[in-house]
Amino acid sequence: MSNPEEIPPYLREQLARYEQLQQNLQAILLQKQQVDLESTEVEKALEELKKASDSDSVYKSAGNILVRARKEDLIKELDERKELSGTRSAVLAKQEQRVRETVKDLEGKIQEALKSRSPVPSNVSANS
Repeated sequence: MSNPEEIPPYLREQLARYEQLQQNLQAILLQKQQVDLESTEVEKALEELKKASDSDSVYKSAGNILVRARKEDLIKELDERKELSGTRSAVLAKQEQRVRETVKDLEGKIQEALKSRSPVPSNVSANS
């Protein structure tokens, strides 16, 4: 390295990967927030639906219109959506955890490379 301020190619790649992982993490967090919001809406709808008597008319949204539906059918549909939301939330939580761990690991490698100003981290052989 002729110029001490020059960023080695390895470090540039790691920084680009780090930025991509941060973007992935933000996307996962946004998806998780949307799933949690949907789950909350389903919970509220189920609560209200269960309060309704069997003789009450109930409707479900179908695009821009409301269609009369059977209470039991709506409860079943909402329970399925609730279960699906729970599954999606669990999957996103696992993805978030994996990405956070990868970010933390990469952060450590970048810090080490910056401290040593070495083109490759000390734990990677120059011959590999």
